Amino acid sequence: MSDLQLKISNLDDLAESSKKLLEAFPKSRIFAFRGELGAGKTTFIKALCQQLGVEEVMSSPSFSIVNEYRSIGGEVIYHFDLYRLKSIEEALDIGMEEYLYSDNHCFVEWPERAEGILPAETVFVNISVVNGLREISCRSPL
Repeated sequence: MSDLQLKISNLDDLAESSKKLLEAFPKSRIFAFRGELGAGKTTFIKALCQQLGVEEVMSSPSFSIVNEYRSIGGEVIYHFDLYRLKSIEEALDIGMEEYLYSDNHCFVEWPERAEGILPAETVFVNISVVNGLREISCRSPL
């Protein structure tokens, strides 16, 4: 089991914190983000994608449910926002298992909507807002 704790006090901390997360879990491909609305899940995922070499404009997949990005090296990265899903069946209907087992990076917001299909090696990332700071705790079973 691996753990990582990070604190972000401003947007300038995002690049270093996202780099530390990826370095702490170099073989991991599935990251599940938990946190209240407005906690910064999407913003942190954008920073992770930039660390992975995505240069295109990124946006929240709130309505599309999944966005696909490509890094400058050609790697495909998936960003999910499952907030609007009502059941795990809806996650299955969009083919989420195929994405999760594609060996590409997958960043999942609101993972509790599909927890039954997340791989055992998923890294869970909890983002809390405490006194204006973002406290990020990461846990991996590996």
